[in-house]
This record gives sequence, structure tokens and C-alpha cells, in this order.
Amino acid sequence: MAPQHCPRRARIAFSDSATKQLENITSEAEIHALDRALVVISVQPDIGEPIHGDTTGPQLRQYTDEVESVRVLYFVTTLRTVVVVAYIEV
Repeated sequence: MAPQHCPRRARIAFSDSATKQLENITSEAEIHALDRALVVISVQPDIGEPIHGDTTGPQLRQYTDEVESVRVLYFVTTLRTVVVVAYIEV
């Protein structure tokens, strides 16, 4: 029997504005909460709710973790190998 592999995770990249937001997070609890949310998104990029808007660009999605109080706006590249984080709220 062949070993089963975990699903391939998408790579996480940050927009310039999300990078600036990330630099302002200093609490270890907030970093941990954001890390958990990013792992969930990297494993299941379609988990967030689509945000309706302009259809000419990539589909913007919103993932909210109510337990950890984290909100992430992101889009997924065409091949689903990269998740680009556009906005972070912790």
C-alpha cells in the first residue's frame, strides 16, 4: 500500500500593505493567531468567502476566524500554488 501524502500547501505571499500591517503586530498571541489562520488558508485556499466586486482581476476572498479574532483578505493565483494576502486584521 502506497503511503498517503498530506495535501500540498500553497505558499503565502504578502502585498506591500499587508507586510506593513505584519510589521506592526508585536503581541505573541496575535502572531500565533495569524499563523494559525494562514496555515488554514494555505491548506484550503478556497475556505474564505468570496468578496463580490470587479471580475477582471483575481477573486478576492475573506477568511475570518472568530475564535482567534483574525480576518484575512487574500486572493489565490490561477494554479492555486500561491495565496497573496492583501489585508490583515488581528
